[in-house]
This record gives sequence, C-alpha cells and structure tokens, in this order.
Amino acid sequence: MEYRTLGSTGTIVSSLCLGTMTFGSESDETVSHAQLDRFVEQGGTFIDTANVYSSGVSEEIIGRWLAVRPDVRDQVVLATKGRFSRTGVRNELGLSRLHLTKALDASLKRLGVETIDLYQAHAWDPLTPIEEALRFFDDAVRAGKIHYVGVSNFVGWQLQKAALLTQHLGLAPIVTLQPQYNLLQRSIELELTAVCENEGIGILPWSPLAGGWLTGKYTRDTLPTGATRLGENPERGMEGYARRNAEERTWRVIDTVRKVAEGRDVSMAQVALAWLVDRPAVTSVILGARTIEQLDDNLGAAGLHLSAEETELLTEASTPLVDDYPYGVPGVNQRGRSL
Repeated sequence: MEYRTLGSTGTIVSSLCLGTMTFGSESDETVSHAQLDRFVEQGGTFIDTANVYSSGVSEEIIGRWLAVRPDVRDQVVLATKGRFSRTGVRNELGLSRLHLTKALDASLKRLGVETIDLYQAHAWDPLTPIEEALRFFDDAVRAGKIHYVGVSNFVGWQLQKAALLTQHLGLAPIVTLQPQYNLLQRSIELELTAVCENEGIGILPWSPLAGGWLTGKYTRDTLPTGATRLGENPERGMEGYARRNAEERTWRVIDTVRKVAEGRDVSMAQVALAWLVDRPAVTSVILGARTIEQLDDNLGAAGLHLSAEETELLTEASTPLVDDYPYGVPGVNQRGRSL
C-alpha cells in the first residue's frame, strides 16, 4: 500500500480508500467486518461512508467494528458525509445549520467516535447559502467534532466559490473533493481537476470501476443478468446498460483496459484503478466491493503503476468527446479532443 497526504493537509492516508456504501445492503455485517479487517491488514488506513448509506446502517456497522477493535481507531482516517435525508422529514435535508447539526451528531453517535476526521457535504444545496454551511463546518472543527472539511458532487463554479469563501472569511478550508471519476467518466477534467490543483484540494474518486463496466463483466449487446448490479437492474445508475452499450467509446475503453491487463497479467479492475490512482490531484481512490473476493482483487492494484505507454493508450482510448464551446474550439470539429 502507498500513502499520500489528504489534500494539502499533513494527514497521511492510503492511496486506496475503503468505500462502505454496500455495508448493510449488498454486504451483511459479517462480510462488512471481514472487508474492514482485510483492508486494514493490507495497509489500508482510509475509510469512507455517509449518513444515508443503508439509512445509517453502514455507519453503525463501522461503529460496532471500531468498538471491538479500539486499537484500530488511531490507525484509520474516518470520513463520512451529510446532506441527504434518511427519513424524508422536512428540515432533515440539505446543508442548513439546523440539519447539519443533527446529522453530524447522529453520525458521531452511530460511529461511536468523538471526532470524525473528514466530514463532507454530500452535494451542493441550492436552498442554503454556501456561507452558512461553511461556517457550520468551521464551528464543528473548532468544537473538535471534525478535523477536516470536504465536499462531494460539486461542479466547478461551486467548488471554486466555496474554496475562495473559506479563504476570504478565514474558515476551515476545503481539503477534498469526492466526484465520480473513472476511464468512462472523465468530465471532472474539464474544470474540477484544475480547481483542485490550484487550491490544493485532493480528489477522492468514487465509482472508479464505472459500476463494474471496467472489470470486463459486461459484453456488447447482451443485456446483463444474474448477480451483478446491472443484472439486477439494467437501468441502474445515470447511464444504465443501454446507453453505455450504444457508445462505441465504451467498448474502445474496455478493449484497451483488457489489452493492458493481459499484457501485465493482472485483472482489468487493477489496471483501471492504477490509471486513476496516478491522475493529477488524486489523493485516494474509493473502492466499492460487495465481497471479500472483489476487495482482494481491487487491493491488488496497491503499488501498481502503469508505464507511460500503457497510460497513454488508456488516456487516448478514453478521451471524452468534447465539441461544445467553451470546451471545444468554435467552428472546428473537436470530437475526441484530448483534455
């Protein structure tokens, strides 16, 4: 396992992070605890969850794991998020001070800890002034309830505005961004990567395997069946099977990942993760496994670095199709333009 600083802070985290969205839903408590044990055994030190994962059960599972392994708490950097509602009750949603106060206290209780290392806004809230949320985070840092502040699913202008406001108002800085990022989804490179590099914000990619697409488990023009996420629901996610299957770029990327994997004698998942770990501004890549076997395969990417030639093959094959102003050049066909 390799280690990096958490954004521009001095806190050290593993370059692979254990995501726990499956805990309490796709992975029962026994499997979840086995994943946590295996991750730490392999040198992992960074664990990410959210208050809405399995309606809070994910945090509870982690809390019970920490309770019987008190020596582990000092070894791991623990991250969670607040923003979305677990109940649907009014004012149990958003980034208001009212909601975040309740959400943070509830997460602390479920996790069984006094301090959360990284507390993240799970998404932008169009109703709450961002200054209100940022002041809440700063107060929580000063109160010792959290150590660092992060955000997730922000677009470029939102992240830049929030970062500049923390500087202007003298508030706790934003140290991480958690976006969807993988070989099939590189849109963050249009603006967000540059913001992160300029502001010293570490990127924590989620869905690094594009919901399983980059493992090679899906085939062209064959609707998935069986015990896979798309097999259970072909329309799962923002793309679903039909949309991604129809894009020639999807299969070009998958074929290239397979080629590199065969040349390396490693799994396709490990190649996709290795490419992502070494992208600009990336601090730690969030793994999302349902089983120990999946986690073991993902952990095989620890320390794996692709050659310049392999990286270029993957980067070129996955080049997003950008031809709209201002990201393309007006009047010039820029389909396939390298970012």
